[in-house]
Amino acid sequence: MANIKPFKALRPQAQFAKQVASKPYDVLTSAEAKLEAQGNPNSFLHITKSEIDLPENIDVHGEEVYEKAKENLNAFIKREILFSEDKECFYIYRLNMNGKSQTGLVALSSIDDYEHNIIKKHELTRPDKEQDRINHIKATGAQTGNVFLAYQNNDALDTLIEKWTNKKTAVYDFVADDGIAHTLWIISDDKSIKQVKEIFQSQVNCTYIADGHHRAASAAKVRQALNSKTEAADYFLTTLYPANQLQIMDYNRVIKTLNGLSETEFLQALQNDFDFEEQLSAYKPQQPHTFGLYINGKWYKLTSKEGTYSNDPIGVLDLTILQNNVLSKYLNIHDQRTDKNIDFVGGIRGLTELEKRVDSGGCVMAFSLYPVTIEQLFAIADSGNIMPPKSTWFEPKLRDGIVTHLIYE
Repeated sequence: MANIKPFKALRPQAQFAKQVASKPYDVLTSAEAKLEAQGNPNSFLHITKSEIDLPENIDVHGEEVYEKAKENLNAFIKREILFSEDKECFYIYRLNMNGKSQTGLVALSSIDDYEHNIIKKHELTRPDKEQDRINHIKATGAQTGNVFLAYQNNDALDTLIEKWTNKKTAVYDFVADDGIAHTLWIISDDKSIKQVKEIFQSQVNCTYIADGHHRAASAAKVRQALNSKTEAADYFLTTLYPANQLQIMDYNRVIKTLNGLSETEFLQALQNDFDFEEQLSAYKPQQPHTFGLYINGKWYKLTSKEGTYSNDPIGVLDLTILQNNVLSKYLNIHDQRTDKNIDFVGGIRGLTELEKRVDSGGCVMAFSLYPVTIEQLFAIADSGNIMPPKSTWFEPKLRDGIVTHLIYE
């Protein structure tokens, strides 16, 4: 069963919460982060993307970047922008985007659970991205990135959380610049804390990583490196949401070169596995096994032909179809995690971002995809299989800086 615990969060003073809360470190480039934090000395990006405070030609994985993150975190604490809770608490974190809300529980989850597959994964991780967060955690002594977990709906927990949010006053309640509302309550009384723990220990068999595989893997490796020198490192920062409240968006692909093929040769080859329809405007797939292709200023709808894919849990995924029938077959892209010829664009950025990436000359084409369902994610994780990398894009995103877990002070 799932093992969670309350903790003494490092969090902003209420009057600074909106200024501190920042988009996750891994959805922004360094240039975007610098622009986002401009004029805001209290943005948590000064900690999670500390290269924004260093010369532009700096190696973003250099030691000085992690030292700057530590320096900035200490400065936030010294200036009393951030403070540590007096007692161990759970937190309720509600996100509202476009009138749709999801309400989850912020807690520490056990690294033992992660290693014993009680916390289930569906993606492999990239060593370079792991190492970046390992270095960041070691330097700052803090888990600044929240791992987004999902669990099968639980009526008892829903009731407890609903009752708390209806009766208690939130400590933070603000709308970020992107229009997403963030609300946080504290569960601080011992009776309720005990109830929450007991529900997970007796009724929640497992949880699933929805977003944050690299953050989770990094926390586990830091614990391993510390060799149990600090008990706080046995757990990592998570927010857990019931599955019926979650929305998965499309996660699209851009390709940098045609691997020596001409455009005509490539489009002709694709017709072995797909039916083609030219579109008058950007095409967003409305059902599985259809894809949008943007190349040379034109959009096409691609529909997979019968018999060109398998119907097992992995083979039926559109990402697998794209991998088998396009990427590896014609473009020599066999490992999307490491191949430099492919990049990923979250659906929240829209199809105009795909057009922008291609029209700028940085990429030769883009594919828009139909999103994976939460049921598919759970089924694959339960089976022990792995999805293709960058399969799921969850929105809205948890903001960094609202709660942080210190593994040593």
